[in-house]
Amino acid sequence: MPKYHYKSTNNSGKIQKGVMDAANLDDLELRLDRLGLMLISHKLLKGNQGQGFFKGRGITRKEIILFCFHMEQLTRAGVPILKGLSDFRDAVDNPRFKAVAVSLVEDVQSGKTLSDALAGHPHIFNAIFVQLVLMGERTGQLEEIFLDLASSLKWEDELAAQTKKVMMYPSVVSVVVIALVFFMMIFLVPQLMAFILEMGQTPPIHTLALIATSNFIVEWWPVLITMPISLFITIKFLTRTSKAARRKVDDLTLKIWLFGPLLRKIILVRFSNAFALMYKSGITVLEALRICEGLSSNLVIQEALQRVQELVAEGKEISGSFAQVKLFPPLVLSMLQVGEATGGLDRSMKNVSYFFDREVKDTVGKMETMIEPALTVILGGIMGWVILSVLGPVYDLIAKV
Repeated sequence: MPKYHYKSTNNSGKIQKGVMDAANLDDLELRLDRLGLMLISHKLLKGNQGQGFFKGRGITRKEIILFCFHMEQLTRAGVPILKGLSDFRDAVDNPRFKAVAVSLVEDVQSGKTLSDALAGHPHIFNAIFVQLVLMGERTGQLEEIFLDLASSLKWEDELAAQTKKVMMYPSVVSVVVIALVFFMMIFLVPQLMAFILEMGQTPPIHTLALIATSNFIVEWWPVLITMPISLFITIKFLTRTSKAARRKVDDLTLKIWLFGPLLRKIILVRFSNAFALMYKSGITVLEALRICEGLSSNLVIQEALQRVQELVAEGKEISGSFAQVKLFPPLVLSMLQVGEATGGLDRSMKNVSYFFDREVKDTVGKMETMIEPALTVILGGIMGWVILSVLGPVYDLIAKV
């Protein structure tokens, strides 16, 4: 269905903008009218403009969690799906999510199942979400599915917030430290060095090193600033045009000290949690593995899961398949073996998820306590070097006098 970028006004005269699916202009006006909006102007979007999860859509993970809780409560109370969607449409505040809710209500009214209606919005509800809802419809356990989805999304949101918090502090401090170093080396140090050299003394080695560093930064600062940006753009271009380059970059990303192992654990805990939910809902192992490929954009992890699918399709055990691709550590493989032997593979994958979740939280906690003193030492070392290199010769001159 075509997408339109629209500009509208409500009854109080407030301007609202957004993107909405509509068959044509009349359909767009009808959909906006149901939202209490009057169309002012519109533009037909071409291709995939406006699509992409959390890219310009203005729909957060927390709002999807609220949607899951809302549907879980209503379906558990025996409220029909259409009535539940209509109530959510009337209650949601976000105009973009309201437009999605309107579309869901219309699709269900036209005879589509809820899973089919959700599949029409892949930028919001991914394949795992849709497949779980489909299995909930088939088994009559839709309320349990929505509860599991809400719990899983809530966990992901908490993990993302915690990881973002840990990454935010060093990023900000690093930018401040780099800006401070550039300021001192370009503006402050040359003036002080001119004064020291006029004394006629031979500067010590650390002062000469500071002068050389300052001269280098003064002469090459445009290159030093543009080089990281150029390198980033080059890597992005290579990873998009060459599969081999993307595989190499993704492999290096997983091996970067401290951050690489953490990223691998985050990917594996998401995979384990999603796989456990799907297997518990009745989705086959091969189908669950195929869907879980999309959980990570890392090509190394994706190819490992593809290899696991091939081995399982050939008749090998799941634990043995994972052991062959070396995706999980031995302790986790033992959990999988127990799960296969007892028929409780979903519980085993939940245990794997819990295992990695604990490791991720422990690693993030350690990083949070280590980063602040480490950056403080680095900044203090730079400041101490500058002060010693500048004031050392001055004190030597005063001592001689």
